[in-house]
Amino acid sequence: MSYARELIAPRPAPVEYQKPLTGSRVAALFILAIWGLLGIAIVWLIVSGWDVAKFERYGPRYLSGLWTTISLVGISVILGAVLSLPLAFARMSTNRVVGAIAYSYVYVFRGTPLLAQLFLIYYGLGSFRPELQSVGLWWFFREAWYCGLLSLTLNTAAYQAEILRGAIESVPRGQLEGAAALGIPKSVALRKIVLPQALIVALRPYGNEIILLIKGSAVVAIVTVYDLMGETRYAFSRTFDYQTYLWAAIFYLAIVETLRQVWNLLETRLTRHLKR
Repeated sequence: MSYARELIAPRPAPVEYQKPLTGSRVAALFILAIWGLLGIAIVWLIVSGWDVAKFERYGPRYLSGLWTTISLVGISVILGAVLSLPLAFARMSTNRVVGAIAYSYVYVFRGTPLLAQLFLIYYGLGSFRPELQSVGLWWFFREAWYCGLLSLTLNTAAYQAEILRGAIESVPRGQLEGAAALGIPKSVALRKIVLPQALIVALRPYGNEIILLIKGSAVVAIVTVYDLMGETRYAFSRTFDYQTYLWAAIFYLAIVETLRQVWNLLETRLTRHLKR
């Protein structure tokens, strides 16, 4: 009878455990408060110092620069993806010469600043004007936009190749062995079995690489490409108003947040079968 009463009796309410207020928690709360006050101050400065005339004058230039940034990054990402595929397979090649060449390419473009690569292409190759004219390539290297596109493409191809190589190697080797046991050619197995699984693994790193490339593309403004940062520099040189850079920061944040939301939807869509 006593046992039945124990079963029927209501259980006591759980006691909420409160974490002690340690020094690290106080420091973290203090830092968060500082960041919050800084954000409020920035918003207040933007609202209080908003100049409608300046925005109407330079707003169209910002939109033009925004389109230049999006087109430059978009084309370089696509071309870099095409170039990264043979690079990734070359990195995994058993041929030492091919593997060494691919490793050297990836090592150089990942180990040197994007700005240095841009200068070497724009100013370095530009010093070989007679040779480039003789082979009919001067029309390409005399334009800052094309040099910026080439530097971004070569840079992102190195990073994308490493992302793709790591994703391919993460797929269990038993997948290829099972396909071979079924008589499926290796090329077909790579294209229809290994690569689809590898791309799911590489999806999030690809998104991070595109975000980094968007922010890194601002360096092309130094070689007179009027992208978003180039138009910002132009507006600042005419107004000497710090808010021109705040506008640019807002545009960059909008681009990155839009890409992040699109990438989350894409990842949810492609991995829906893994959550069942």
